[in-house]
Amino acid sequence: MSLIWAGTDDGLIWVTRDAGKNWQNVTPAELTPWSKLAQIDSSHFDAETAYAAVNRFRLDDLHPYIYRTHDSGKTWRAIVDGIPANEPVNTVREDPERKGLLFAGTERTVYVSFDDGDHWQSLRLNLPATSIRDLVIHQDDIVVGTHGRSFWILDDITPLRQIGSFNSDAYLFAPQLTYRVRRSNNTDTPLPPEEPAGQNPPDGAVIDYALKSASSGEVTMEIADESGKLIRRFSSTDKPEPLNENELNIPTYWIRPPRTLSSAAGMHRFVWDLHYPPPESVEHEYPISAIYHETPRYPLGPAVLPGEYTVRLTVGGKSYSQPLTVKTDPRVKTSSDGLRQQFELESNIVQSMNVDYEALQQVRSLREELIKKGHTGKSAEAMAALAQELAELEGKTEGSTFLSTPEGRSLTRLNVALNNLLKAVDNADTAPTPAELETFKDVSRVLDQQLAHWKEIKSMRSEKSQ
Repeated sequence: MSLIWAGTDDGLIWVTRDAGKNWQNVTPAELTPWSKLAQIDSSHFDAETAYAAVNRFRLDDLHPYIYRTHDSGKTWRAIVDGIPANEPVNTVREDPERKGLLFAGTERTVYVSFDDGDHWQSLRLNLPATSIRDLVIHQDDIVVGTHGRSFWILDDITPLRQIGSFNSDAYLFAPQLTYRVRRSNNTDTPLPPEEPAGQNPPDGAVIDYALKSASSGEVTMEIADESGKLIRRFSSTDKPEPLNENELNIPTYWIRPPRTLSSAAGMHRFVWDLHYPPPESVEHEYPISAIYHETPRYPLGPAVLPGEYTVRLTVGGKSYSQPLTVKTDPRVKTSSDGLRQQFELESNIVQSMNVDYEALQQVRSLREELIKKGHTGKSAEAMAALAQELAELEGKTEGSTFLSTPEGRSLTRLNVALNNLLKAVDNADTAPTPAELETFKDVSRVLDQQLAHWKEIKSMRSEKSQ
């Protein structure tokens, strides 16, 4: 590019179209001497367009000044409508993806314009009031450098690039490219809440949607894979599982609040953790690799494979769809075949846990029925024997883990064994080891035997009742 814009410290704007051989003074007429050209941004879409941020501290003038030209500086227009009169401007940037989307940093906060600077509105959110010395747009994020309040990042501005492109009662924003990264690689307890620390982006796919008015009915979000198979379904009517603080052995500030779809009017953000539904497990835990208010309950379902997915939002009987691309963490060197082997084993483990858990609930139900009836009459001995057989089949969460023992072969212990195996397989983004594959075969073999045993018991009960 031969086009270069330059702003001086004494209030002048210069432009060259031949890489600096010749310069032309294009300073706006109203820009008095010793105004400071804080920063100039050349348009990504039009060679004749540029934006200039000016501050006049040295002249005791605290008004905001942003100028825009569409004709290479022949004419300039002041564009500060919406910025308070006492906020000097230090920087102005044009989004490289959407024409007319501008961001400005003032002595107090950040502003956004959707109409090429004609109107501005605050983008402060949770940003502390501080001097914004510069800002850059890096891919889908805004990074601001402040005076004394460190760096701040606004993750995922893709919704800002799409605002104004819809006029329906509901809108599902196209999600940004999502990387499949692990929630935490920390192997120890988290920092205490009073310790200052940064905050990572959400783990998973960030999905934004907007409702013009509150929905009186159910709002649902469904995730499907490339073949159209449903992976997850979330609803505004989902009820979070109650939390019993008396059973916890961790501080409550570890725990992630329930993620629930909202049916209220306005903008909403939902984060899908890129996992299939969790398995039915007799044991649950919050891992020691905790993050303040962002620790989910384990076990989780298998992580989805990198690929193409579809997000479908349904409001008032009408559906809206957007594609979602999931890519591998660039730090992971495991082949796609290795990741698929891991996914397939985890999926098989989850399926086995669910089958085991269903049978376990049936066994428990029959045991409770026998306990209520009691063991009296001629069949007391048979009923007592059946109750003992069911107790052994059910088992307890504590006890032997050896499959060779009756205790280790119980449905409860098999569920625990599968859960432990799932944790081991999911410990890293790697293909399963031969030992893990062999362990699953052994546990599956015993589970099949116990399920067959339970089927025999149900069959005998059915025959006696006829």
